[in-house]
Amino acid sequence: MKTFINMLRDDSGASAAEYALILAIVGAGIAVASFTLGKDISTALGTAGTCIKSAPGTGCQAAAAAPAG
Repeated sequence: MKTFINMLRDDSGASAAEYALILAIVGAGIAVASFTLGKDISTALGTAGTCIKSAPGTGCQAAAAAPAG
């Protein structure tokens, strides 16, 4: 009975659970950031490809040089 009570009082597994929760939150943040960044990079590369294919003087140079905002 004493062993069972000592196991109930032991909280060493709690720190492992906390670390797992932190890891899950950080992992979810990285996944969301990479998804968003991937979409932005895809859009930028698509715009650059369109400008490269277009004829000179169509305004792509001015659009590419303008700051995003």
